Amino acid sequence: MRIKISVLMRSFVLMTGSFLLSVPVSADETCQSPYMAKITGQEDFVYVWTLGMEGVGDEQDKLVTVDVNPKSPHFGKVIDSISVGGRNEAHHSGFTDDRQFLWAGGLDTSKIFIFDVHTNPAHPKLTKVITDFVEKSGGVVGPHTMYALPGTMMITGLSNNKDHGGRTALVEYSNAGEYITTHWMPTDGKLRGAVKTGQYADGYGYDVRVLPRKNAMFTSSFTGWSNYMMDFGKMLGDAEAMKRFGNTVVQWNLHTRQPKKVFDVPGAPLEIRCAWDPNHNYCFTTTALTSKIWLIYEDEHGQWQSKAVADIGDPAKIPLPVDISIQSDDGLLWVNTFMDGKTRAFDISDPFNPKQIFEQKIGAQVNMVSSSWDGKRLYYTSSLLANWDKKGKDNEQYLKLYQWDGKQLKQQFAIDFIKQKLGRPHQMRFGAYSLYAQKTTPPKLPVLAGWLQQ
Repeated sequence: MRIKISVLMRSFVLMTGSFLLSVPVSADETCQSPYMAKITGQEDFVYVWTLGMEGVGDEQDKLVTVDVNPKSPHFGKVIDSISVGGRNEAHHSGFTDDRQFLWAGGLDTSKIFIFDVHTNPAHPKLTKVITDFVEKSGGVVGPHTMYALPGTMMITGLSNNKDHGGRTALVEYSNAGEYITTHWMPTDGKLRGAVKTGQYADGYGYDVRVLPRKNAMFTSSFTGWSNYMMDFGKMLGDAEAMKRFGNTVVQWNLHTRQPKKVFDVPGAPLEIRCAWDPNHNYCFTTTALTSKIWLIYEDEHGQWQSKAVADIGDPAKIPLPVDISIQSDDGLLWVNTFMDGKTRAFDISDPFNPKQIFEQKIGAQVNMVSSSWDGKRLYYTSSLLANWDKKGKDNEQYLKLYQWDGKQLKQQFAIDFIKQKLGRPHQMRFGAYSLYAQKTTPPKLPVLAGWLQQ
């Protein structure tokens, strides 16, 4: 009975996800979970998860709220900041599926901070801190991606507490912040039912994304605590450390959480971004060390494959691709490269042959990029990791907003986070009053039942 109910509920969830994809929206970030409630209209706020910086302000990690509504008298201004105590290597954050709470993790301490963003979107409130993530998960270190699934948060780890290397797992929590279960990444020694398609099965982790209509979940790989907490220059000169990077993307069964295939994607594949069109069965990732765009796609036989499809800049110069953002019409892929501080736009109308059509320097260093759903606004932040950011005058720390008209980027505002005594801005998430002022009615059950029969 439990198995039948589980299968039915997961099928219900699958179809609900497909329904969400069909709802028209005109704003929001394009890298969010398809299960998540969406903003319909102009975003009002950007929440910036920010690393505390020694000698700057209170030196603590914090959630910074910026007013980004152009009709507001506070447009482009910091209107709120919540310090969380100490420096935890603040990195990524993500909303619950109802978008009422924002979860934000620390890669060093493995703490997870949960903020209420719906009661007063302009002034989030810290409501819970998970301090036993490592213990509850069975030894996972470095909570990275916080990804919304129905009623749960899927969290990717970067490391483990045995050797602080890259072998790690996916960890599930309820929206209420209660631990559910851990799914360890497949390795050569324990493939966990997966098929190894190439040379590697390293067990490393980084990002996670899903395609509900294909019952597919994908994870990428990076490096462990011993590397990401090391000084960047020292690491580059350490031959052994440079061997400790992930080289895989894993395909999972979304419903059962069973790993199915391990693909060779050499060079530390980072962010994964999946196509939005219901007929586009593919995702992109980029490799930090080899500077390539990879396509993860379903072939004509219904089998998933991986393929390198484009170079980013000059790979020999190691521009270090970091964040990427896919436009909602699947027409462009924005790619940031940390070392040269540039953003590049690739035409991906033919996903097997991406073509660079634009590039612009954003700053001495650049990391994250968030594209609005309508494709008209792009937000950029600067910090990669506390020990990897550039030093001296090149240690620029900013949030910048640009308008994109299809041909050029035009800066709308820039906030200097060091001058504002805030620290190192890392990841951004959108907020809006309208999201909580409107109520969305889900499709009626008979409609879903009809879809399930089909």
